[in-house]
Amino acid sequence: MANQTIQDGVNALIAEDIDAYLDVHEHKDMLRFLTCGSVDDGKSTLIGRLLYESHLVFDDHLAALEADSRRVGTQGGDLDFALLVDGLSAEREQGITIDVAYRFFSTERRKFIVADTPGHEQYTRNMVTGASNADAAVILVDARKGLLTQTRRHSYLVSLLGIEHVIVAINKLDLVDYSQEICNDIEAGYRELASELGIADVTCIPISALKGDNIITASPNTPWYGGPTLLQHLETVEIADRGTRSPFRMPVQWVNRPNLDFRGFSGLIVGGDIAVGDPIRALPSGKRSTVTEITTFDGPLDRAVAGQSVTIVLDDEIDVSRGDVLCADADPPTIADQFEAHIVWMQEEELLPGRPYLLKLGATTVGATLSPPKHTVDVNTLQHLAAKTLGLNEIGVCTITTDRAIPFDPYEVNRDMGGFILIDRLTNATVGAGMLQFALRRSQNVHWQALDVTAESRGTLKGHGASVLWLTGLSGSGKSTIANRVEAQLHAQGVHTFLLDGDNVRHGLNHDLGFTDADRVENIRRIAEVTRLMADAGLVVLVSFISPFRAERQLARERAGEGRFVEIFVDTPLAEAEARDVKGLYAKARRGDLKNFTGIDSPYEAPDDPEVHIDTLAMSPDEAADVIVQRLRESGTIS
Repeated sequence: MANQTIQDGVNALIAEDIDAYLDVHEHKDMLRFLTCGSVDDGKSTLIGRLLYESHLVFDDHLAALEADSRRVGTQGGDLDFALLVDGLSAEREQGITIDVAYRFFSTERRKFIVADTPGHEQYTRNMVTGASNADAAVILVDARKGLLTQTRRHSYLVSLLGIEHVIVAINKLDLVDYSQEICNDIEAGYRELASELGIADVTCIPISALKGDNIITASPNTPWYGGPTLLQHLETVEIADRGTRSPFRMPVQWVNRPNLDFRGFSGLIVGGDIAVGDPIRALPSGKRSTVTEITTFDGPLDRAVAGQSVTIVLDDEIDVSRGDVLCADADPPTIADQFEAHIVWMQEEELLPGRPYLLKLGATTVGATLSPPKHTVDVNTLQHLAAKTLGLNEIGVCTITTDRAIPFDPYEVNRDMGGFILIDRLTNATVGAGMLQFALRRSQNVHWQALDVTAESRGTLKGHGASVLWLTGLSGSGKSTIANRVEAQLHAQGVHTFLLDGDNVRHGLNHDLGFTDADRVENIRRIAEVTRLMADAGLVVLVSFISPFRAERQLARERAGEGRFVEIFVDTPLAEAEARDVKGLYAKARRGDLKNFTGIDSPYEAPDDPEVHIDTLAMSPDEAADVIVQRLRESGTIS
């Protein structure tokens, strides 16, 4: 009834002065919140009820809801509000939420964006996605079941992601005769959990999403409850703008240069405020300047604050590019290339420590590798567990090393400056999300030492250039034989060489590694670093490794340096390599005595576009060696 009175007032304002109504609507503040809880706790029903009671269900949608409720609903023909949100056919068939569903609604006081997140443990990654921008969380608890494992899981994730306001909606009270005792027990248990997790602001509200108790108006069925209804609390909870608490930060998204007379830097301010005349610093270069102009689509400003998209003009022509950060000169963020971070793994394929990924933080994208986890977190018990990798939906603490230093703030200080995603370099798929905690001390204390003798001067002394000849192929393809013939030819011509063979290296440098995917990645990572050092020494380095994964071969290419890497695909069909089987390895693998053998039970990713393609069925080892040496002559590495 109260909601209808509010709606009548809004309708009257629309009828009297549409411009005034639009102005009021435009200046309402926005609350982003998510709903989470265990399976079938009533999340979608709750959101559907809010949409319905807020009069945001159009007539045609209401007619469709009535039809769907009769056809696939779970309420015996009555309106099934969950169907307003559960849009996937699989969700309707199973009566559960699978994907994250976002819905918008508005009341007289505030606008809302709500994320309905899945309850199943297997969809933890979806829940993290929904929580990434939320200001508050509504955690539903089925009054019949009390606090469950998923309640702990979602509460931990809420605390990890920095959501400060938690509303515990004790749902389905109608099924427990609106028992005050049950509600009190659940509230006491949750407040104990919240204290353990460091969640300070907790509000517990007894509700029935299906019947509408304490959703919009106070329910006569709970005379013992004197707190706000759910909507009242959502309308009045004070959400402090985190950005205003932190110093000025603006990642540069675009260098705005429409003509020769204007050069500005455009982006979204993610922290603090800035005014004309303020001193700023550009990172990572550290160059300083002063703000001379702040402009927007609507015109110039004297001052801008967090949440505004602006273009900033500086007094000096300093070098600033996309991905750099403009910041408060007196309080800049930390710059580092090694961090400790919480990682939420989102890919079916496990994390491979040492594999190169892309890390995207704001407008900055850099190469990154992850160490084996220091520990994973059992979010059901909050225990720290030993682990070598991360699987789908697992959360762990890892050391991250980036290929160049980047500016950042800890996630708890500034989400935008501390939250990142990890991307597979080959598929561009998002494989993980994370929160930077702090920079490792060694990233601040270890610096690259400039040397007077360069790779070029070493090459001049030797009389030839440096190169990395990377031979890849199946075991038994003939890599080592061909590499040996190439080195013999080059040695006879006075070229300084060194041959790194996979088996030989495993007797020393890599003797501690096995043949799991993770160990193979680390095997190639180490060799890529050694190869770079040898190339810097002016050598022609021959590398004979199966190196089954494209990502690691790409890492080796990047480590070698521009123009020094030659990928040579020694192409031999599996049947032929297996027929040769000089070392008897294929026979062992077929018997099951040798696990993780490339080509049998571990994949080989053939090069897409190698510099040299050797077909060993059509070419002898000596002929292959001639082709490779000729490739070196054509490149100018040797004469």
